Parts: sequence; C-alpha cells; structure tokens
Amino acid sequence: MRKKDPFDSLLHRYRGLLFELCRRYTRRGTTTEDLLQEASLALWRARERLLPLRPVEQAAMVWKVARNAVIDSLRRTPDHEPLQEWEEPPQDDRTLVQHLHERIALLPEPDRSVVRMQLEGYSYEEIAEALGMTVTNVSVKLVRIKDKIRKEWT
Repeated sequence: MRKKDPFDSLLHRYRGLLFELCRRYTRRGTTTEDLLQEASLALWRARERLLPLRPVEQAAMVWKVARNAVIDSLRRTPDHEPLQEWEEPPQDDRTLVQHLHERIALLPEPDRSVVRMQLEGYSYEEIAEALGMTVTNVSVKLVRIKDKIRKEWT
C-alpha cells in the first residue's frame, strides 16, 4: 500500500477553507476552480514551510498563502476590477453599513481578519484554527472589537 503524500493530506484537510475562500473572491473572468488552482500552486510552493508547522500555525499560514495567491491572481486578470470584499448594501441601509465597513477597515489587520471571517459565517473554532488563536481569544477579541466600534460610533 502506498503511503499518503503529506501535501495531499494538507490539501484534503483544508479543502473546505480553500473552497470557501476562492468562492468568495470569484469575479467576472474567473472561476472558483481557477482560483483553487492558483491557491493550491501557492501552497505547493510554500510546502516546505507549511508541512512542519503545528496544526494551528499551519491553518493560519494556509489561509494567508491562499488568500494572497487568490488576490494576486485576480489582479492579473485582464478585466480586473478593484476588489471589494463586501457586497453592496440595499440603498436605504447603505450609509449605515458603509459607516460600519469603514470602521472595520480601520482596525489593525489581526482584528480585521477576525471580524471579516465572523461576518463570512466562520465558526469561532474555524477562525481560531485559521488565525492561530484559541477559541476564547477569538470570543474575547470580537467582544472588545464590537465594544470599540460601538463607542466610536456614539
């Protein structure tokens, strides 16, 4: 019986995370499969750094490498449109939602990633694994971020 390749195991372990990431960034002129291929290739190139990592560190690195590869791929697309990570809100809610997104954009990168992943529907466990945090840390961060935005808002 043939031994399973560690890189294949890595791709299998994070297939859901990779698919969801690529699906979220699919734009005109690209497909989820194209972006998955780009992300997989970037992970292959980073495999010597990825494979020895502990699972929590590995998940965070997979997220970063794949996301950067997807964004780079989209920038090389001939019909490149500036990336907007948020859908257009309904007209009547536009000002309120726009204000909220502006506040989120001002957060430092680790906090911004936690909020965006939570808004995209990831569980606390998935966020913790992808960003190399504990579930408790994710929960505490989200409470503090919400309090900070609420205080700035008023």
